Amino acid sequence: MKDFSLFMSQLSETNATLESFTDFEKVSKNVAKISIKLNQLNYLLGKTDLKNAVSELFEENPSSFEVLDILVAVRASDNKKVLNDDYKPVSVQSYFVDVEHICNFIDRTGLAEVFASKKITNLVDYVFGVEVGLDTNARKNRGGNIMAAAVAKKFADAGIEFQTEVNSTEFPEITALGADLKRFDFVIKTNGKTYLIEANYYNSSGSKLNETARSYSDIAPKINQYPQYEFVWITDGQGWYSAKNKLEEAYSIIPRVYNLTSISEFISDIIKEA
Repeated sequence: MKDFSLFMSQLSETNATLESFTDFEKVSKNVAKISIKLNQLNYLLGKTDLKNAVSELFEENPSSFEVLDILVAVRASDNKKVLNDDYKPVSVQSYFVDVEHICNFIDRTGLAEVFASKKITNLVDYVFGVEVGLDTNARKNRGGNIMAAAVAKKFADAGIEFQTEVNSTEFPEITALGADLKRFDFVIKTNGKTYLIEANYYNSSGSKLNETARSYSDIAPKINQYPQYEFVWITDGQGWYSAKNKLEEAYSIIPRVYNLTSISEFISDIIKEA
């Protein structure tokens, strides 16, 4: 019999590894892409007449200012918008078109004081630090990758064959899923059934947990109505403490919900069906 209290007590405190903190290879590549422009912007550091310095550099190479946004931890690819002096939304990049707008950006963001005070001596080194900070936002994705790797290892160690990242289009008979494309983290086929598996890990709280629980509570019955298929959810992490009620609801709806401890039960069932 399923025991939700036991399931909750088994949730692990973390799945982070030292390698998961920062992807320095990605950071280095991001900095290298704009290092020439950053070196050109170094010309502004320590200048007492900043507007004149901006004018000189803009005349020499206006594209240098295209990377000013990263100095305030904003990426151009994000298409970030802010309110201008008339309280109208404009893109951050729109400030880099002429000297007046550039000086406005540097002044209002506080960069003017930072430049003049020489608190920064090299913008390439500074942006390396900014990129490290921005990379922390990617830790959640790495946490998911670590979870997927842990599940894959458990399957492999048990001698279970599996596929990864399988699209729902591979199972056209499951018409209940509708036209929406779904990608399953793992698929395991036995003599009796095909298991469509999702795996995730949550270290912290957030609305994503409730959304995930609701989504899987909806998907599972649609798949399980087909005798030859079954949905399996493998999840872990004490972030679930903040969404315990929604998880419990999903736990009661989905017959097969496991964590990294109880997954051994699922593996035993697979071995028996093989």
